[in-house]
Amino acid sequence: MQDIRNIAVIAHVDHGKTTLVDKMMLAGKLFRDGQDNSGEVLDSNDLERERGITILSKNVSINWKGVKINILDTPGHSDFGGEVERVLNMADGCLLLVDAFEGPMPQTRFVLQKALQIGLKPIVVVNKVDKPNCRPEAVYEMVFDLMCDLNATEDQLDFTVVYGSAKNGWMGPDFNKPTDNIDYLLDKIVEVIPAPKQLEGTPQMLITSLDYSNYTGRIAVGRVHRGKLTDGMNIVICHRDGTQERTKIKELHTFEGIGHKRVDSVESGDICAVVGLERFEIGDTIADFENPEPLPPIAVDEPTMSMLFTINDSPFFGREGKFCTSRQINDRLQRELEKNIALRVEPFEDSTDKWIVKGRGVLHLSVLIETMRREGYELQVGQPQVIYKEIDGQKCEPVEELDINVPQDYSSKMVDMVTRRKGDLTGMDTEGDRVNITFDIPSRGIIGLRTNVLTASQGEAIMAHRYKEYQPYKGDIVRRTNGSMISMDGGTAYAYAIDKLQDRGKFFIDPGEEVYPGEVVGEHVHDNDLVINVCKAKQLTNVRASGSDDKAHIVPKTVMSLEECLEYIKADEYVEVTPKSIRMRKIILDHLERKRSNKE
Repeated sequence: MQDIRNIAVIAHVDHGKTTLVDKMMLAGKLFRDGQDNSGEVLDSNDLERERGITILSKNVSINWKGVKINILDTPGHSDFGGEVERVLNMADGCLLLVDAFEGPMPQTRFVLQKALQIGLKPIVVVNKVDKPNCRPEAVYEMVFDLMCDLNATEDQLDFTVVYGSAKNGWMGPDFNKPTDNIDYLLDKIVEVIPAPKQLEGTPQMLITSLDYSNYTGRIAVGRVHRGKLTDGMNIVICHRDGTQERTKIKELHTFEGIGHKRVDSVESGDICAVVGLERFEIGDTIADFENPEPLPPIAVDEPTMSMLFTINDSPFFGREGKFCTSRQINDRLQRELEKNIALRVEPFEDSTDKWIVKGRGVLHLSVLIETMRREGYELQVGQPQVIYKEIDGQKCEPVEELDINVPQDYSSKMVDMVTRRKGDLTGMDTEGDRVNITFDIPSRGIIGLRTNVLTASQGEAIMAHRYKEYQPYKGDIVRRTNGSMISMDGGTAYAYAIDKLQDRGKFFIDPGEEVYPGEVVGEHVHDNDLVINVCKAKQLTNVRASGSDDKAHIVPKTVMSLEECLEYIKADEYVEVTPKSIRMRKIILDHLERKRSNKE
């Protein structure tokens, strides 16, 4: 029987977790000498590389001095909490990675809390100790205080600390004495993290994640809880709803390095992939054929945000996308549900081409929209809405804990901004010339806040938030005060027209772009909507006059990302998403019809 350690890596966004796993793979000699393909393995998805964040958790295994270490990479954003909760179920211990300057951040706290509740044994890695003005000792104290806050047991509080720099490839017991490799960390993992318990008896395995292959279809991934699975054995799948289905394992794989390796049998404690099962969901149990016993399914936090998805019915539909019909979008959303546990999709009041999609936050939903867009889908999305609940007869809404770190000069601006959005100040501490301000704020108040915070602090603010709990409704919040500038006609936008309208607001289009009636082409300086004609060309006559032939001076357009557009639109607007462009538009395109519906 092989000696195994299962370990999950936990860290805040951008604290160096993927880099550390890359270095562990190099130490485990996964690549030929002189080759380093590690940078391309974990964040293999285009979106993950562009944003520098981990979205999907991945499994890698290395061999260290005869011990197999299964490393599970977890996302740092609390929006992807659905991924995190499943992964932690497969581990026996965790590496908590903390930046030696920033210390533990709110989202680290979110994942760590889940890990401590399950009873995982932590090893703390203080990373980036080569940074100027870092404070490893203070950060160690902060991690200890955080663990006390999260009710860690005495055994968990007696954790091992490793200092080092993943980027420079060293780890050691003392941050003042750099070593030349990360062997110290790997030795500590083998020494401190407990080996999985060997449970004898009938086989049981909880399916905690999915893999997909074009040849064999969906693959169930999980950790064998008890007993032993063998190639070709008959099993029963126990579904979440209590039904049971008899089937057979076609192939068994374990994780070997960055790929799979086919094996004859897998014993309890190891992580494996089962090929050949047809109908299964995450949270189902693979159990014994004769007397199946299901394991308790994974509990996942409820979604807190919802958005309306609908087919693209703008005048420009079908120009860029391959998939535009309601059937294609519906099939795609149903496929996403199979692997995205924290997502819910419901049809919208008797309509066949609208769906309410619920998720963990704007980022969670925008990553889904961005992925669909890259696959060639066209769709429209409504304004993000918070999901309310009734608790003890009171209307309640989700509240988040918000952390803003800014230079001292801007702190009063931040407090003013957040309190206007019904946020409560809960703490302030100064570190050098920067201030860390903590608030409790309704999720509604966070929508569209990031852009304003960055503008007000001249780009200096660092903002992080995490879902806390449901609290009684806090009252109305004013979202966006400026109106929209709406195109009256369809056609090509002219510099001449835009130039004359620039004092009315800022534009989202450049001269030469095609527009359609009802498209939102800019932001008005006042709070009402303004219908404008950007397709008006200059009348060419023979008469020349001084002053009428001035050049048009045009300010470059404001470019907004998908998230910013989703947070920007009003309740009567949609974001139109196609593979090449993102536009904003009014739901009712015709100007006169809009007027009529507003009167009603």
